[in-house]
Amino acid sequence: MHKRKIDIAPSIMCADLCNLESSVNEIQDLGLDLLHVDVIDGYFSPSMPLGIDTIKQLKTRTNMKFDVHIMAKENEYFIQEMIQLGAHQITFHLETSNHIDRHLQLVKKSGLKAGIALNPATPLSELEYILPLCDTVLLMLINPGFATDKNEKQVSYAAQKVQDLRQLIDAKGLNTRIEVDGRVSFETIPELVKAGADILVAGSTSLFAANQSLEENKKLMDEQIMKGLYEEVK
Repeated sequence: MHKRKIDIAPSIMCADLCNLESSVNEIQDLGLDLLHVDVIDGYFSPSMPLGIDTIKQLKTRTNMKFDVHIMAKENEYFIQEMIQLGAHQITFHLETSNHIDRHLQLVKKSGLKAGIALNPATPLSELEYILPLCDTVLLMLINPGFATDKNEKQVSYAAQKVQDLRQLIDAKGLNTRIEVDGRVSFETIPELVKAGADILVAGSTSLFAANQSLEENKKLMDEQIMKGLYEEVK
C-alpha cells in the first residue's frame, strides 16, 4: 500500500476575488485545509491579483493553512511579511534570490515550512546544496504569471522533471515534498502523481474547471490521484 499523502492546494487566484471569504469557506467545506496563495509583485510576473493587506485580512477569516508562493524580484520583504502573517509554508523563487540559504534559514527559524520554487527551464542541479533545507520544492510547469493565457500549455518535460526530482530526493534520503503548479489538470494529474508529485496546486483546469461544481471537480481530482497512485498510467 502507498503511504504517500497527496495534498490538493486550491489556488486563491482562481477563487471569486470579489467574494473571497465565502469562496474560501466553500473550498474549506470540501475538506481541504491547504490554500495556495500567490504573492506577486507585478514585476517578476506580469500580474498582481492580491495585495498583502487583502491576504492578511483573509488570514483572519479562515482556518485554512496558507501555502504561500512568492513570485517577486525582492524576496526578503515578502518573506518577512508572510512570516508575520503566520503562513504555514513560504516558497520563493531560486531565480530571484541572491541569498537562498539565508532566506531558507529565515523561514525555518520562524518555525514555518520553507520551500524553493523553480521556473520550468531551471535545472534541478541548482538544488544541489540546498535541497536538505527544503521542506518542499515547487516546480512551475508553465511560465510564472501566464496562467491567464489559456493557450499556454504545460511544458512537455513536466512529468520527467518531477520524476528526476523524486529520484534526487530519494537518493539523498530526504523527506522533501514535491509541489507542482501550472495546468495541473484532470488529464495530467495521474502522470504527475505517478512521477512523484505530493502537492497539487489546483486551478482552472481541475478544481475550478467550468461547467461543474467544486464538489464534482474535487471528486474527479481524487479519482485521478488514485489512478496515479495505484494504476499504471498510460
